[in-house]
Amino acid sequence: MATIAFIGLGHMGGPMAINLVKAGHKVHAFDLVDELVQQVVAEGAHPAADAVDAVTDAEFVISMLPAGKHVEALYVTGDRPLFDVVKKSALIIDSSTIDAATAQRVTAIAAERGLNFIDAPVSGGVGGAIAGMLAFMVGADDAQFAQAKPILECMGRNILHAGGHGAGQIAKACNNLLLGVLMTGTCEALNLGVKNGLAPAVLSEIMKKSSGNNWALQLYNPYPGVMEHVPASKEYQGGFMVDLMFKDLGLAMELSQQSASPVPMGSAARALFSLHKAKGNGTLDFSSVMRLYQDQ
Repeated sequence: MATIAFIGLGHMGGPMAINLVKAGHKVHAFDLVDELVQQVVAEGAHPAADAVDAVTDAEFVISMLPAGKHVEALYVTGDRPLFDVVKKSALIIDSSTIDAATAQRVTAIAAERGLNFIDAPVSGGVGGAIAGMLAFMVGADDAQFAQAKPILECMGRNILHAGGHGAGQIAKACNNLLLGVLMTGTCEALNLGVKNGLAPAVLSEIMKKSSGNNWALQLYNPYPGVMEHVPASKEYQGGFMVDLMFKDLGLAMELSQQSASPVPMGSAARALFSLHKAKGNGTLDFSSVMRLYQDQ
């Protein structure tokens, strides 16, 4: 059993922390929203007064925050940066989805102080977090990856070593660029078929059995009523917000500019999500981009 500090208990972080508790670890949980802390405490975690309190005596520190500026503030630039108080022997795992440059910069500062910091963003959505079936994309050296893997396996099914520090964030940006393209393309095809008289469930099954088969058709159909228990059949509530997809596609755009990599389809997908977001749909699941095609 390890002593783990978990900071950031939102839609993803809360279920992840709970799965660590269920695996038998001692979890000290903190979030700026006390209600989120109490939800995890109800499952057996220990409440922390603040982030500094959470990391006291922690063998592992896991953070799940909205953006790079929050990660940098927590560990380096804030009023009480955790790099000043965390144990030298602790492994710090940041599972936030942030820009690779910030991840690499924070890693370098950690190394200068004799600390171990790795990036390990996740894929799998809220459902994957609850079920403990996330995919972790880890940027770390071999020894750090080996140390982190048993802890990450309590929260995920696929623990993937992407490469050195920052590689996890690059892999996540590439994955979510493809996810954004895939979802908008799936919505486009389904809407086209329905507008021309096909039943969405029938068309979905045909494409699943044909060369258009993809993850959205298999597990996350964006058309309401086709698949139970997905956001599309719950008024697009829950899941992965449009705001977050827009943010992640922005991270991919930054990478493309830095490496002069053409991303015309990713750019088109981001423009669609931008338009959908501008219509007030930022907090809906990203599969709600179907409504954009339906002109709702």
